[in-house]
This record gives sequence, structure tokens and C-alpha cells, in this order.
Amino acid sequence: MLVGIAKLAAESELLESKRQVEYLELPARSILNRTKPGMPFAWAINPYRGCEFGCRYCYARYTHEFMGMEDGRKFEDKIYAKAHTAELLRRDLRKVLPGQSIAIGTATDPYQPAERRFGKTRAILEVFAEGKGRSVSITTKSDLILRDLPLLAELQRKNELHVNMTITTLDSDLARLIEIRAPRPDLRLEAVRRMAEAGLSVGVFSNPIMPLITDSEENLEPLASAAAAAGAQYFGGGVLFLMPCAQKIFFPFLEKSFPHLLSRYRQRFEASAYLRGPYLETIRARVRRIRERHGLAPAPASHAPEIWPGGEQLALFPEP
Repeated sequence: MLVGIAKLAAESELLESKRQVEYLELPARSILNRTKPGMPFAWAINPYRGCEFGCRYCYARYTHEFMGMEDGRKFEDKIYAKAHTAELLRRDLRKVLPGQSIAIGTATDPYQPAERRFGKTRAILEVFAEGKGRSVSITTKSDLILRDLPLLAELQRKNELHVNMTITTLDSDLARLIEIRAPRPDLRLEAVRRMAEAGLSVGVFSNPIMPLITDSEENLEPLASAAAAAGAQYFGGGVLFLMPCAQKIFFPFLEKSFPHLLSRYRQRFEASAYLRGPYLETIRARVRRIRERHGLAPAPASHAPEIWPGGEQLALFPEP
């Protein structure tokens, strides 16, 4: 007998279907999720469950297992758009304390192809643009974010906003192998450039850095250089972690495309999803050196919105 999220998923209304992808509407009790202690943000928002981009390494595939789907590929073939996102967010924002940050796109991409049809992410941004004094970040691999550039600029006038563009490599052939249906790296860089020109706080993350695939200076150096040239303010990258749900997809991919690496990956990741030890420190130091050479910060800098909370009221009492 299905219960909880699995029951809701089974009862979801089919919104649309294309190719092998099905779109469904998922009833949601809340749109804001409290994060665990130690995270750089207090709250997370994911407008969709599942992601069409089909990144081989995606750790979020486990979320479909909660809905009774053990086949990891269903994560990219059955996309759930959460219902009533704007209404839920207006209600849920009452729980957010001053100074707490909210991250959009922590598990699934908020600008995946489903967003063109259903506009859940845009609806969420419109709610934030109504208010002021919030700290919001967006993480995406998609140039579709440019559709919302005027809205993002308006949101930033009254809130602290940072946009993180994920680019794992500039090699378009490699990117297509790893991130099957994500936009090309050059399109993502162009999005960075246009957002920077519009005055947004934007940076590039090379996540995940994959051992012996994207971890070399030959891969990371040109990426940081291109990010700086496009106007990115910060640059970072974390090492791959490979949960069991992702291993089911990633290991067969290695066997086909990088067979010489399969045994080494199995040896390192079957015992733990996380890499630790000297390798991790080596990559951190490599990213730090590359970042510094191109004058990029390690993280977004805090900035004051044009309109502070209370600013309009204070303006009623001009200085004599």
C-alpha cells in the first residue's frame, strides 16, 4: 500500500507527455524545505521533482525512490511539477527568520525544459520580487534563466540575489556525454555574460569535479578564464560524491565511455559516496590557485540591495 509522497506521486495528474518524458503535477504540502545544520543556506526550494538534463552523476535520483520508483532513469523521464508553488511560498515565507538564506535548485534544475511549459520557477521569483530583505540564490545549468532577466533585476533591487551557473567543462563533446540534455557550455557562459552585464551577482561552479575526467588543470584553467572573461565574480568547484542511486547510472556510463576508470571508481566509491584524504586536498588547492590567478572570489560577496527593508518609510522623513 502506497503512503506519503509515493501515494501522491501515484495519484498525480498527467499534464503533458513528449518523447519518453512524462510531465505530472504533484500535490505539495510545502514548497520550502529546511536544510540540515552546516549547510550554507537555511532553506531550499525545488519547483520540480526529477530533471530532464539526465546528468550521469546526479545525486538527487534517490528522491524518486521515495515515490516507489527504483529505476534511476525514471528520474529524468517522469517530471513532477509542484502544484500551487506561489501560494505555498507566500504562506511558507512566514517561517523564514531575518538573515536566513534561501537556495533555489539544490536538487533539480529550476530551469530544466519543464519550466518552459509550467513556469513554476518564474512564479516563485515573482513572489520574491513582491517583497524585500530576503537572501536568495539560484543554481542552474540552463540559459533559459535569461528569460527572467528583467524579473531577476527587479528582485535584486530589493533582495540579495546570487546566481550560480554550473559548468563542468568547456569541452562540448564531453559535456554532452556527462550531462546528456543540458545546454551547451558556451550557452551557459553567454548567460553568465548577459547576467553580469545586467548587474547581477553571478558566478561559475565547476561541480562536480570528476576524478581523471574533469579534475585536470587543462580542464579547470580554461573554464575559470572563460568565467572571468564573461564577468563572473566568483568561481568554485566541489569533488564528485556518488550516492548508490547515482552509481547505478554512473558506473555503466564509465564502462562504456571510460572503461579504464571503472575499477578505480568502484574501489573508491562503493565503500563511501564521498572522497576524502589527500586527493580532496589536492583538488581544493588546485581550484584555489586557478581561481586566484584569474582574480575570482571563492564565493559570492554580500551586497546591499538598492532598496533596504524600511528604506521607503525612512524616505518619508528627509534630512532637514
